[in-house]
Amino acid sequence: MDVFVYGTLTEPERVAEVLDSYVYVGPATLFGLHLVEGRYPTLAPGGETGGRLLRTEELDALDEYERVETGLYRQVTIPLDAPGGHPDEAAVYVGDPDRLGADAVWSEEGIGGEGNDGDRNDGDRNDGDSDERDDGDPGFAERVDQYLEQEAVRVRLTI
Repeated sequence: MDVFVYGTLTEPERVAEVLDSYVYVGPATLFGLHLVEGRYPTLAPGGETGGRLLRTEELDALDEYERVETGLYRQVTIPLDAPGGHPDEAAVYVGDPDRLGADAVWSEEGIGGEGNDGDRNDGDRNDGDSDERDDGDPGFAERVDQYLEQEAVRVRLTI
């Protein structure tokens, strides 16, 4: 599977610590999400992000590295614009900005971003078992899914 990477996994030394088998396919751009710095890099609605396309069959190892099981990051699948012979989709890991200390908003109403605390989900610091806050507000994973359904988020291989 192809995976769009934009943070620590753009560094071959780091990837070699996580995966036994991989190849960088080439530079890529993610449209519809922009980079936000926190304890670790993550993504927020709007804009674009430069990165690399990584190919591996070891998604379980990446999920463990990104702590998907605890809800720190969420693996999503989005369309991939690439020449023939490439897959139609790529995986992308999106981190929970509240848990990462990143200034980003994933609101139900649409695009949020840096500096906008209007719908920040500070109550969603649970153990990852539930994706809904006590007040009925959808959790991080559901807001990401809603955004991806509404917006034309995609990765383009730029080789």
